[in-house]
Amino acid sequence: MDYSLNALYKVVGISKQAVSKQLKKQAKFEEQLLDLSIQADAIRKEHPGCGVEKMYYTLKPSFMGRDAFIECFMRLGYRVKQNKNYRRTTFGSKLYYPNLIKGIEVRGPNEVWQTDITYFEVGNKFYYGVFIIDVYTKEIVGYSVSDHMRASANIKALRSAIKNYGKVRIHHSDRGSQYVSKQYTQILKDQGTLISMGLIAQDNAYAERINGTIKEEYIKYWEIDTLNKLKKAVAKAVKNYNDRRLHNSLKPLRITPKEFREKVVNLPEQDRPTVTIYTEGFNQTGEASSHPGLKQDLPPDQNCPMDDLKDF
Repeated sequence: MDYSLNALYKVVGISKQAVSKQLKKQAKFEEQLLDLSIQADAIRKEHPGCGVEKMYYTLKPSFMGRDAFIECFMRLGYRVKQNKNYRRTTFGSKLYYPNLIKGIEVRGPNEVWQTDITYFEVGNKFYYGVFIIDVYTKEIVGYSVSDHMRASANIKALRSAIKNYGKVRIHHSDRGSQYVSKQYTQILKDQGTLISMGLIAQDNAYAERINGTIKEEYIKYWEIDTLNKLKKAVAKAVKNYNDRRLHNSLKPLRITPKEFREKVVNLPEQDRPTVTIYTEGFNQTGEASSHPGLKQDLPPDQNCPMDDLKDF
């Protein structure tokens, strides 16, 4: 039996106008979702490991809430896969320094830096990266990439950090031989820096985490087949991380490490958020606490990296 559309609308108890309105609403949503997907793809192209939640806070779509965005884009295949790092990059020394940072509260930049070594597998070769992170701002303040694990690579990263950010009150690392080399420790002592070391990976959690971030959110997504290309890729990743990557841990704001430093550096110490350094596990690596002295002033929409550098 044939029915006209009007008869069908009457049977199900809806009007033709309601159906038309719903179709238009659905068409608009699909158009907005397509545009949002294009923006998400652009973000992933330059920031390959940008998580779905961080992507939401970067794009801030007006027509979709956070939970709906996460569920939708997870279903669309935007989940980030994680790999584990099993290669040993430091070798313990009998000479070491005590852990000076466990449980301390930090209220500003250059109070505590952490550093560690990681590896990059390029073709059939292994190369090594040294990263130094400011625990308070989450900035990468120094780094180097090399084809060896000698202390000279660590020294290069340290000198770069001091040159660009000044001296630090406490320098923290694991007990790797690179960090107890006479030349490395002498540089710190000349700056009046206290030397701190952890016994296990969790004691150096901030540095361990930054190694994973650079590798898992950037490097593994890019085509790199030479040491020179790796160096350029790491330089790009560090800049994107510092200048454009949003951090949920920099509360009360979701902003970049660079912006966080700029906001707090001129505040009186008592008005700054506090980071408490825990070393028992990766899930307790400290967060800046909420404080009324910082007003939310979010950066431009595209905060996951969108720069024009495509080739290495």
